[in-house]
Amino acid sequence: MLGVDVGGVLVDRIKADGWDTSFFSDRFLETPAVAGAFDTLMRLARERFGQRICIISKCGPRTEEKTRLWLAHHKLLDVLGLDPQALHFCRKRPDKGPICKRLGVTHFIDDRMEVLTHLTSVRYRILFGPQEEGVKAKGVVRALTWSDVAAKLL
Repeated sequence: MLGVDVGGVLVDRIKADGWDTSFFSDRFLETPAVAGAFDTLMRLARERFGQRICIISKCGPRTEEKTRLWLAHHKLLDVLGLDPQALHFCRKRPDKGPICKRLGVTHFIDDRMEVLTHLTSVRYRILFGPQEEGVKAKGVVRALTWSDVAAKLL
């Protein structure tokens, strides 16, 4: 089972084309996906995980609502053949650990080392993106891009 974070992993944190399409603005639906995220997830579903993919995000109620709308707008669940039960939200980062354990997540992609350290039941953890260079922890590998994720998981 593959678990995937949202902010910084699926939703790009960078402003697009000089416009404020931040996920926290009124134009949050225009916030782009991280380059390669959807194509790589489709490939991972097709070649390895099937429908054993879930999205786990730490956020407040308003951001949860925006996340659900953003995912629906971009049709990610439809493309992956997942139903809304594949979405899981929690209010604190450490709470991702029990969710992963309950779901049997074996692989997890997050852009925060703090989160990955709480995922003690997850065998293969990927620290996504350029932040926190040089951080090393047992069982955590780095992936700067979604191409790197594909290379590690396929």
